[in-house]
Amino acid sequence: MGNRAFIGLGSNLDDPRQQVLAAFRELDSLPGTHLAARSSLYRSAPMGFAEQPDFINAVAEIRTRLSPHDLLQALLGIEHRRGRVRSFSNAPRVLDLDVLLYDGQVMHEDGLTVPHPRIRERAFVLRPLLEIAPDCLIPGCGLAADFLPGCTDQQLERLEE
Repeated sequence: MGNRAFIGLGSNLDDPRQQVLAAFRELDSLPGTHLAARSSLYRSAPMGFAEQPDFINAVAEIRTRLSPHDLLQALLGIEHRRGRVRSFSNAPRVLDLDVLLYDGQVMHEDGLTVPHPRIRERAFVLRPLLEIAPDCLIPGCGLAADFLPGCTDQQLERLEE
């Protein structure tokens, strides 16, 4: 069935809800890849640069035969096709796709760190991740659920679809 990976999705420009829903479909159409599960959509306040619209976030579980680097390149291609522009750190964006976890691996390579370096600090990643993988283990760190209490100060609202 391929490697199990989790992808973080976020958008706060150009109809963010539709951007994230379209990204789920695009993930499912990547070569050698199948969308195994997807979380609900969540609204979150921006982090870092606060003067921007709220984000719509979600997490997808995929099964893929793509290597971690090929997966990253495919995600960057989806972002580019959807109009992502990288103007400055934490800038508003049409679509942001992050490799959160990849088949229990720990990697620190050029352009790719897995698990995602801020996975344990973000409610907008942890809550949707735990929704679809409640027993999820962050390699080298522990259970994902153990980190959610440290994020209670972050605004997060589950949306009805």
